[in-house]
Amino acid sequence: MTEDELPGDETALAPAAGGERLTLVVPDGQAADRADRLLVALLAAAGRVVARAEVQRWLEAGLVTRKDEPLDKRTTLRAGETIEVFVGPGPRSDAEPDPSVTFAVVFEDEHLLVVDKPAGLVVHPARGHRSGTLVNGLLARGGFERASADPLDPDGHLRPGIVHRLDKDTSGLLVVAKDAVTREGLKDRFARHDIERAYLAVTVGETRRARWDTTHGRHPQSRLKFTSRLPEGRDGVRRAVTHVEPMRRLHEGRATLVRCTLETGRTHQIRVHLTEQSRTPILADELYGATPGDPILAAVARTLGRQALHAAVLGFRHPVTGENLRWESPLPEDLRLALTTLGLPSPSP
Repeated sequence: MTEDELPGDETALAPAAGGERLTLVVPDGQAADRADRLLVALLAAAGRVVARAEVQRWLEAGLVTRKDEPLDKRTTLRAGETIEVFVGPGPRSDAEPDPSVTFAVVFEDEHLLVVDKPAGLVVHPARGHRSGTLVNGLLARGGFERASADPLDPDGHLRPGIVHRLDKDTSGLLVVAKDAVTREGLKDRFARHDIERAYLAVTVGETRRARWDTTHGRHPQSRLKFTSRLPEGRDGVRRAVTHVEPMRRLHEGRATLVRCTLETGRTHQIRVHLTEQSRTPILADELYGATPGDPILAAVARTLGRQALHAAVLGFRHPVTGENLRWESPLPEDLRLALTTLGLPSPSP
């Protein structure tokens, strides 16, 4: 699924076996503040770095008390008050390590890693793909925390550390969190659209410069597809914004190399906008497109065997260190060959 923020629900956390109870005292001289903000500072002072979103979940689940009464995140805490916090072990992933899964790591530190995903690799286990996924490979390489699953994601146990996704047949850059603090920080950046993401695609037809700002949701007639033609206010409908910039006309205007940048990240967003709004679907996109009438384009599509879409640029401010990071991924060999066949050597992202 192309650059999609992962879902959550309102499932409450329950005290887990093996947890511990911390007693925290608001120090003298501390200004009164909301419970969630102050608890993050108190925990950090106690040597535990915890994301504010995680603390809010503990509060919502009744795991933080004052005089045996659960606290609300908006409760004001003052100097001298004693707070009890139950800290349970993080949820562990059900996914199993698989050392046979290969992929390139372009950056790694103690908090996160960025991979260059090859086309054909599924990101995380799901129905029909219980093994052989990127997550299975990550768990086998070491340095990746099995307990980084999101407790408010119903399927978080199958996709630890995954904060956004690429479709199986989309290649390119993907960031993965190694711990809960980094996961929450990255999720916040995606939610605020504070991440640079650019894709290269080959389209069928002559694509023009555009900014598409539409609704986005499940297609009412196809459980596999999404659409930008739904009325606002309908359940499950969200906003999707894509900027499309043509880079080169290919094959005498019968195809176009385009660069797409995202303001939002919805499932299949680029594929839907290029098909429904631009009416120039991505080459070899079997779900949203069709076999081109032009014999050369049809042959290139058959050779590719996957949609001509590549996540070429990824950039963001590191959620823990604050460092500004940016990567570019060159087009993979199959897309370079497609461009050569259509009359253009592959460019840099």
